[in-house]
Amino acid sequence: MEGVHEEFTNWDWGVVAGYLVLTTVIGHALRGRQATVKDFFLAGRSLPWPAVSGSIIATEISALTFIGVPGTVYALQGDFTYLQWGIGSILARFIVGYFLIPLYYEREVFSPYDYMGQRLGEGVKKLVTVLFSLGAVLGQSVRVLVTAIILKTVTGMPMWGCIAVIGVFAMIWTLMGGMRTVIWTDVIQFGVFIFGGILALGWLLTALGWDTIVALNAAVETPGGVINKMRWFDATSPFEDPALRYTIWVAILAMPFQNVAAFGTDQLNTQRMFCCRNAREARKAVVWSSVSQVITLMMLLVGAGLFAWYRERPPGEAAAALFAEDPNFVFPVWITTVLPAGIKGLIIAGAFAAAVSSLDSILAALSQTTLSMIFGKERLSETAHERRMVRLSRGLVVLWAALLVMAALLLSLNYEAEGDRDLIGLAFRMVAYVYGPLLGILILAIAPWPRSTGGLVAGTILSIAVAAWAQPDIYRLAQILGWIDAGTAERVMPELSSMWFYPINTFLTVGCGVLGGLLGGRRVAGGGGRPGG
Repeated sequence: MEGVHEEFTNWDWGVVAGYLVLTTVIGHALRGRQATVKDFFLAGRSLPWPAVSGSIIATEISALTFIGVPGTVYALQGDFTYLQWGIGSILARFIVGYFLIPLYYEREVFSPYDYMGQRLGEGVKKLVTVLFSLGAVLGQSVRVLVTAIILKTVTGMPMWGCIAVIGVFAMIWTLMGGMRTVIWTDVIQFGVFIFGGILALGWLLTALGWDTIVALNAAVETPGGVINKMRWFDATSPFEDPALRYTIWVAILAMPFQNVAAFGTDQLNTQRMFCCRNAREARKAVVWSSVSQVITLMMLLVGAGLFAWYRERPPGEAAAALFAEDPNFVFPVWITTVLPAGIKGLIIAGAFAAAVSSLDSILAALSQTTLSMIFGKERLSETAHERRMVRLSRGLVVLWAALLVMAALLLSLNYEAEGDRDLIGLAFRMVAYVYGPLLGILILAIAPWPRSTGGLVAGTILSIAVAAWAQPDIYRLAQILGWIDAGTAERVMPELSSMWFYPINTFLTVGCGVLGGLLGGRRVAGGGGRPGG
């Protein structure tokens, strides 16, 4: 928006620069030794569980929650029903903590893909590593886009320039110190993030008062009727409206699948758990990370406060038009134009650094899983190859950073044209392509059922194809390229929330894998089957 970046003063830029330098110095000082791959990727399995838990929360929350959640509430039809998803999220963390973590620690693996490879063969390990890499690039490109929105607000730079800056920072932080630096800098970002949320909410409550915020959100006229924007519960049946995402049925039937996949099969999160001293501490780290739901509630309240703020203090014509088109700019613009100099710099720096810290985590995870897929866990652990593997891991960080920036640039083209403004929905939709197959393959790695590699590959391809058919992303890309007309997606796509593809694709993958085993395909190892790729 024209002129907003001019509100970001030299004092603010000084705070941003000082914060980033300080965080970098602290991260470098805490990096420890990095002579081996285990040191670089797992911090020598020596970190205390509270730090790991804080790192998990910082990664989960990041700038996506900081910007996307208030924007979701501010949007005309927005409310608090997103909070229901916390039920499935907390349930999944207990499942991962008490069931999956002991399995992983028993085998002393570096990733869930090492475990699946031991149980199902190297061919399956390569398959799940490719799935993770695809999901990581798709999912994290949304986080890059969110952070670019923040940076664009305070700098006035074009989106592509903001994305490039973010990619360079993430790459430098990852190369600087491996997982030990990633986790400790996550803890710092977590503290600043909490400070920013509390400050914003306190400012809004002091300026408006709780009663005013509630009253201005209680009866809002929308094209669909009058709504209460602070409503948090929705029991609409999926048979009544399968396109609804924020319902209690999605929370208890679909989101546990998403969150077990996120915390049990996504190396972005599991890599943190593997940094703990033992399985017991790793369990504490993941279970206590449920505290993140309190932060989600805080950011929902910030969104309600922002809606009330701009009801009492209507924005200018240009700002109102921007907010109507893209509510994700509401919180960054409010921070930049309302808060005092220095304070706004600290909050923006914290949000930027939190997002970069999430990205350096995924770069470390992508580098690790790629090395493990190419060389195998045993060779990675051999002393004779340690220095070479650390060098290769750093080269892979650079490569994956470039690919992630390219993916974010493509996503930004769609977003800036006429794409999806719902950043929360976009992020969950991106990982819906791969989380179902990953969780399905993990289930078959654990269960003593017959299964075959061919069946697992077929189930994975079918799952991705179903998600691609039922979600708008492929259609939008084809439309931008001029391959299809604007109405094709509406004619072909089913009216079904993307959240349901987590359980649907899990069952598809499991079903195809078991069917392949029953039909006499080459069975994979485990559960009485013959070893096989």
